[in-house]
Amino acid sequence: MPENEKVMIVEGKSDKQKVKHVIEEPVDIICTNGTISQAKLDEFAETLFDKDVYILVDADESGEKLRRQLMRELPQASHLYIDRVYKEVASAPSQHVAEVLFRSNIRVYTKYLL
Repeated sequence: MPENEKVMIVEGKSDKQKVKHVIEEPVDIICTNGTISQAKLDEFAETLFDKDVYILVDADESGEKLRRQLMRELPQASHLYIDRVYKEVASAPSQHVAEVLFRSNIRVYTKYLL
């Protein structure tokens, strides 16, 4: 059960580590491990309805499929996009991930914005 006001949904553990590395505020980060069941989606919809939800998935086919699923269940969620050049959140430079998060009003460590 998410404790913080902001919740971010990512695909994998390496994505979660990348995001945790650059953010400076408490954000619950949920890993879907690439796929997600309808039951889990329904659970998300119930537990996250009053939270600020951010979706940050890879810029590839599986990421876009997951994004579409989450869009249907969590229409209030903000969608964050990494540049397609990097394909994966985990392989994107920390500076780029920080900029994407910062533009969505998520506090990040300023050293990544220089």
